[in-house]
Formats: sequence, C-alpha cells, structure tokens
Amino acid sequence: MGSETETVTKRQKEFIFRSKLDDIYIPKHLPLHSYVFENLSEFGSRPCLINAVTGDTYSCDQVELTARRVASGLNKLGIKQGEVIMLVLPNSPEFVFSFLGASYRGAVTTSANPFFTPVEIAKQAKASKAKLLITQACYYDKVKDLDVKLMFVDSPPDGHLHFSELSEANEEEMEEVQIKPDDVVALPYSSGTTGLPKGVMLTHKGLVTSIAQQVDGDNPNLYYHSEDVILCVLPLFHIYSLNSVFLCGLRAKAAILLMPKFEINALLGLIQKYKVTIAPVVPPIVLAISKSPDLDKYDLSSIRVWKSGGAPLGKEVEDSLKAKFPNAKFGQGYGMTEAGPVLTMSLAFAKEPTEVKAGACGSVVRNAEMKIVDPETGHSLPANQPGEICIRGDQIMKGYLNDPEATERTIDKEGWLHTGDIGYIDDDNELYIVDRLKELIKYKGFQVAPAELEALLLSHPKISDAAVVPMKDEAAGEVPVAFVVRSNGNVDAPTEDDVKHFVSKQVVFYKRINRVFFIDAIPKSPSGKILRKDLRAKLAAGVPPN
Repeated sequence: MGSETETVTKRQKEFIFRSKLDDIYIPKHLPLHSYVFENLSEFGSRPCLINAVTGDTYSCDQVELTARRVASGLNKLGIKQGEVIMLVLPNSPEFVFSFLGASYRGAVTTSANPFFTPVEIAKQAKASKAKLLITQACYYDKVKDLDVKLMFVDSPPDGHLHFSELSEANEEEMEEVQIKPDDVVALPYSSGTTGLPKGVMLTHKGLVTSIAQQVDGDNPNLYYHSEDVILCVLPLFHIYSLNSVFLCGLRAKAAILLMPKFEINALLGLIQKYKVTIAPVVPPIVLAISKSPDLDKYDLSSIRVWKSGGAPLGKEVEDSLKAKFPNAKFGQGYGMTEAGPVLTMSLAFAKEPTEVKAGACGSVVRNAEMKIVDPETGHSLPANQPGEICIRGDQIMKGYLNDPEATERTIDKEGWLHTGDIGYIDDDNELYIVDRLKELIKYKGFQVAPAELEALLLSHPKISDAAVVPMKDEAAGEVPVAFVVRSNGNVDAPTEDDVKHFVSKQVVFYKRINRVFFIDAIPKSPSGKILRKDLRAKLAAGVPPN
C-alpha cells in the first residue's frame, strides 16, 4: 500500500511557470563589480551618477576608479575579505562608492535606514558584526556608542575618520582578491515570512543573475539603455532600489539621478530639469503624483516608463496615473529581498513590450522557475488557482546569516524559496497577489515585523500580552495596529496614547503603532501561535472604540 501511495505522489503533476522570454546566457562567474562595469571602454565618458543636491555629475570611468580607490582604502583600514561594512546614509554618491568599493575588496555591505533609532542601528551592527560604519555627522548621536569604527562623509566629529581616507586612497596599492561566485556581497535585513529582521545573504552570482534577468539579452525584460536617465528617489538601503534602479542602471550604462529624500514638487522639478526617462516608484509616490495639483506646472513628457514595486498597487491609482501619462509605459514588479529580489516583472517594460492587465504584477523573470503551491497539501497548482508563490533560480539568497533554521523554513530541499505570499497565475502567465501567509506589514513599501513590535510592547510593565497586525491605509498601504491586554491589578492602566508613545520612542517612524485596541485576551491556537486572521477580521468588522 505504501509503495502505491509513493508512486501516486511521484506522479503528482508539477505545474511550473516560466518567463515568456527566452532564457539567456548569464556570466555567473564574474564578480558583481566586473559584471556591472563590463564594456566600460565603450561608455566610460558617459554620465553615470548625478547628485540631485549639488548637480555634480560623475562619469562611468570616475565611478569605477573611485570604487577601486575605496577598495584600497578599506584594505588599508584593515577590512578583510568577507568582513562587513555598514552604511547609514541617504542616497548619495558616497553610498554608491562604498558599496562598489566593498565589492572590489571582497567585503560585504549591510545598510540601515538613517531614520532608525540608535537601538535599531545597534542591533543590526551587532548582528552583522560590522567592522566599519559610514554615515553623516548629523547621525553621530545615533552611532557614537557603537563598538565599531566610525567614518563620516562630511565633517567628522573629533577622533573619527573622513570618507576621503577611502576615496583618495591609491588604487594601485590594492592587492588582487579572488572572489568566488558564492561569496556574499550584500547583507540587507528582512523579516522574511515571519519573526524578527534577519540578515539576507546575497551573493555575487545571485545579484549578477538577478540583474541579468532584468536588463540583459536582445529583448530585456526591463529595457534600460545608455541614453536613459533613471530616477533614484527610492532609498538605496532597500533592495528594490539597490538592485532594480542602481545596479541595473549601472549595468545598462544609464545615468542615475540620486535624490536623497522624496518631496513631490522637488521630484517633479528634477524630472523636468534632467529629462528623466525611467521613474521607479512605490505606491505612495504614485498616489502623491496622481493627486498633485501642481502636475501641469512641469514638463514631464520625457518619462517613458513608470515602474511600481515594493507593495501592491490598487487599480484605481494605477488608472489615475496612466490617464495623466498616456504616452508612458506603466507596470508593476513583484519582489522579496530573499528572492534576490525580483520574482516577476511587467512585460510592458521590455524592449519589445506587450500589453499587460491592470493589477497584475507581471510575468516570472527569465532563467527562473515559479510554482503556486497549495499551503495545505504542498502540491503545485495549475493556472487560476491561488496558493503560496514559490521561486527557484540562481538569483535567490544563499540563506539567512547565522540562522540555518529560518533558512530551512524558507528554502526547501529542492531549492524552492517559499515567499509567504498568496497569488495565482492566469492564462496569460500574469501573476496576481491576493493575500499573505506571512506576517509582514508593508508601510509605503517598508517592512514592519509584527514580532519586533510585539516584543517591545511586552517589555512594557503594564502590558501582559500583545499582537500587531496590518490595517489598510490609503496613503501608506498598510499601518501597524496593536491589540493589547493590560496587566491585571494595574490601577493606572496605560491609555492608547501611553502605548503609542512608548513604542514611538524606540522605533523608526514607519514602525509606530497607528491604533491601539485593548482586549481581554489575544486569540491563539493550541500551540500558542497568534491567530492574526481573527484580529484582522475584528478590524474588518470595525473594532469598537476603547
């Protein structure tokens, strides 16, 4: 009987989805920096980086030379191959030089949001074992107590290093480094499908594969070229911007316009001034642009592509932007840090574009496989049936840093990465996201881990239990809200404002609790797992005010 069941299981049909585009040759043996700077002799004098703040422009040759100088400077400072440097910087040339310089050195870059609190920065610096932290003087108070060498891109406080120690080093003094394809080059932090933020190990081979899947081949899925000016307002500490904007732009030898923060009229002015052709954005920026009363004051006719990612975009907002830019292509992509990050991308961006449907996240990238899995049975599902989205290919992460258990929960024995997102693929090979298994909250594309906020809430002396779930919000997409059980016997029980203030002091702005609902008990399964669906249902039904 057992062998019969086994045969049936083996016979279970695997429904595998692949790109409509042909697979291509990908030079996975090349280190990341060699790959993105290929054909430099042909494009060396072209603009590569434009600093929106100062107007300074750097050619491809200048960026490549500065990156090699930074590598030599890192070596001189004692940063060894495989060691980690940490960037706490807004979008800036120094971020780019540091990342590429670390790649040349064979080192690893982790980056954190400059708006993180000192506690959040300290956690990441410690977990990643960073040896050097590069930041701006205005963030000194956040990093001054860390047990790590500090370097500043502007005026350094007394006793600390200036970035010129790297950027003005002698590139000829850099020893040759043997980099293997599986060596880690980037270490972004992500909560994955559950739990606390974890270091995602992205390798040279993985990032080369991901970039090639997007911009290489005769008919690239994401058609960037050397005449393009790409807007880089999305933060480089986020993998979407690092990969699909900066590294893809560098590979295509386009000019990358670095904007350190989003402000709607400044952005519209820069698009007009620099004749931006490619605008990678997230849903809140799409919303701000579509609602801007000043749109007609600017000439935005240079834009040929609007590319939205980071979080799902509603059809109404998408249609609103399309109506305002009838001559531009518009589409979405879907990514996850652990997936390297791009899983699917609209074919509206291709060199030979095809029409796509509103609300779709595109088709799976080339040189990769996707399947939709029934969360209950583990069987793969055919088209039009929703299940967990899984991806396999050389672009996915090597694993979580120092966390083999979490890695095994995310990447199965056959190499499939389980995203924790629920979706289906229609008859035209287009992916639609319909739900999430994972607990992650997406605030304007930023990740908020419920477990992190729950741990903070439970450290409050007058809270005995807590759970955090997402609540829909037009501007942010989702905001974190907390269900809280107050400790018994507290005469001066905390109010909603008390709880919100307690959390806001310890976390970056997008992790702040938006609402607090006091309840008698947090619903849990027999194994003690929080039943978040029950809490989301309470929200949908309209929780009575406290």
